[in-house]
Amino acid sequence: MKRGSGKRNYGLLYSGAMAVWFTVFFLAPLLIIVVYSFMKKGLHGGVIMGQFSLDAYHALGNPSFVIITVRTIATSIIATIITILIALPCGYYMAKSRNQTVLLLLIIIPFWTNFLIRVFAWMNILGNNGFVNEFLLRIGIVRDYIPFMYNQKAVVLVLVYMYLPYAILPLFSTIDKFDFSLLEAARDLGASKPMSMIKVLFPNIRSGIYTAVLFTFIPIFGAYAIPLLVGGKESYMLGNVVADQLTKARNWPLASAISMVLTVITTAGIIIMINLQKKDAQRITDVSKNVEGRGLIN
Repeated sequence: MKRGSGKRNYGLLYSGAMAVWFTVFFLAPLLIIVVYSFMKKGLHGGVIMGQFSLDAYHALGNPSFVIITVRTIATSIIATIITILIALPCGYYMAKSRNQTVLLLLIIIPFWTNFLIRVFAWMNILGNNGFVNEFLLRIGIVRDYIPFMYNQKAVVLVLVYMYLPYAILPLFSTIDKFDFSLLEAARDLGASKPMSMIKVLFPNIRSGIYTAVLFTFIPIFGAYAIPLLVGGKESYMLGNVVADQLTKARNWPLASAISMVLTVITTAGIIIMINLQKKDAQRITDVSKNVEGRGLIN
């Protein structure tokens, strides 16, 4: 009897379990949302099974919904840009530092604290009787409290704080693999330090930048707790509208239609980022082949 003839291929079993998990916890809920978005709202909430309508999608043209959608996109873009601009120097410093383990620990520590506790901490810092206002009043800079809370600036600030680690970690991982001797070579050839960063560093860490953008934009775009607690009614985002339609108005078709808008926009962003990463990978491959070809010719 040949050795190994009794071995079984468990690849189908492993992939089957993954397929079941993917179907039950991703495809099935998504399919339910798609179907519900085309149904009629029930008299007392929910949906009327078997009765289909486009009322939910017609409601998306409501001016108030358009305003909230624009606000959500603008807030997400602004918060993501600020997050990336802060994360880039942080990731660069971590990659150059000898104390990477300590710095990584400091980045990860906030994850040990509950999300809502961190939001309430910021509410205590920015509130009318919070730390910042009390400090400014005591040293005499202001005579009355400053309304730091319940506006769009507070929402952006807390969003940046919450999702900054999601941007720093992929950027650090990418920059840590970068060959810093290339920066020295660029400066030896006459490039200034900022120019060497722009021309040499950034093109080589684009994959990390794309990943950081995805990791921050997607959760910010669907944020619910932060706009509700820190921003108030005037800073509502799409996530808040979905929650209100489900729990207060009990309009499941409209909530599903809004969820489809969120899904389509985030999916489009992911596809764009994946295509950009593929183009960068192909560009690097072409350059490598060109360099190797010239080396063989010489």
